[in-house]
Amino acid sequence: MKCIIVDDEGSARAIIKELCNTIPEMEVVAEFPNALEALKFLKNNQVDLIFLDIHMPKLTGVDFVETVANPPKIVFTTSDTDFAIEAYGYDFILDYLVKPISAERFHKCAKKIHNLFQKENSNLEKEGTLDEEDHLYINIDRRLIKLKFHDIQLIEAQGDYIEIQTRDKRYRVHSTLKKIKEKLPDSKFLQIHRSYIINFSQIVDIQDNSVLIERNVIPISRSNRPELMQRLNLL
Repeated sequence: MKCIIVDDEGSARAIIKELCNTIPEMEVVAEFPNALEALKFLKNNQVDLIFLDIHMPKLTGVDFVETVANPPKIVFTTSDTDFAIEAYGYDFILDYLVKPISAERFHKCAKKIHNLFQKENSNLEKEGTLDEEDHLYINIDRRLIKLKFHDIQLIEAQGDYIEIQTRDKRYRVHSTLKKIKEKLPDSKFLQIHRSYIINFSQIVDIQDNSVLIERNVIPISRSNRPELMQRLNLL
């Protein structure tokens, strides 16, 4: 994670930087003797964490927190314990380190930060998975029917219509293979013939120029065969 240090004392900045260097995932990308310079830096740069002194000339750490837009995570560093309760009133303030900062206390803080970032990243991954489309809707007699991708076995072109086959049912839809292909994930579906799109995971057997999906024998065109063979997990 990218960090910056904001403290008007050079010795304090040096100590915090040295402590950060003992944590592999922490990278100090800049340090500033006052909050105004840090604000300028943040206008054009993104960081994950700020180690921020409270008592500084011109602009205090508390003033900085009130001023910066969309603040990253912050750890207050100060010799004054009076602001501790106020600091925890902000969601983005993760900890409050009292100077002089011991290595043991810093590592405890670092572990807390590491766990929080891991949890947030895990939640983002879960949200991304939930946001991925796993279905489509088809219009049948003015009704919208939801079809899960994993339930679709194959799709066959029939003139101005397509026929979608699932394990339990066939659906006849006024559409084209080209239109439905645009709605299907490439990771799951493959067009193996000008008249057929198949769910790749539903293949039972491949022989000569055809594939078997349940009891359906589907022809493979010469032009589509190389891509099919490339997608197979061959032993």
